[in-house]
Amino acid sequence: MEHDGRASEPDKRTLRRELLALRSRLTDDDVGETGRVLARRALDLPELAHARTVAAYVSVGSEPGTRALLDTLRARGVRVLLPALLPDNDLDWGEYTGPDSLARVQHGGKMALFEPSGTRLGPDAVTAADVVLLPGLAVDARGMRLGRGGGSYDRVLARLDRAGVRPRLVVLLYDTEVVARVPAEAHDKPVHAVVTPSGVRRFPGA
Repeated sequence: MEHDGRASEPDKRTLRRELLALRSRLTDDDVGETGRVLARRALDLPELAHARTVAAYVSVGSEPGTRALLDTLRARGVRVLLPALLPDNDLDWGEYTGPDSLARVQHGGKMALFEPSGTRLGPDAVTAADVVLLPGLAVDARGMRLGRGGGSYDRVLARLDRAGVRPRLVVLLYDTEVVARVPAEAHDKPVHAVVTPSGVRRFPGA
């Protein structure tokens, strides 16, 4: 299995490049409109309708927009946790209380991120979430997610496993990013649902 994992890495890199190239062609208007549609679609999910705590993230660049969703969740009284990248690529968490609670943080040569500016709650804070919104570049027919390759969310998922908690795992993507198959390794776990502008797809095997 380890050999299969190594063999899939070049395939993952190739697929990431292709998907990022497609995203780079989107305009700001495309991204903004997608974010508004995604918020409406996601808020129809029963999991989000009943969630008390949601771990989410702030979209950057051409990622499917999350800002409208964050603000609507907060307006509903949901506690929204946002990640802060640590030097070892693990994630700390802080609470989102509105746009003024975000700080733009530059991490070396990587893309600048918007992170919570308030009190840090520690990496284990994510274990209190009823739903975890995961960033990604693609998901396949099995529910396997392709991330950007930094490993931050692999650590989050491993932490959830160690804590014995099973929040619902949801990915927000563009329609073209739901693909037939992504390269997967032995430790990869399927998500429960993907939300795209055209609707929601669930994965019973998650």
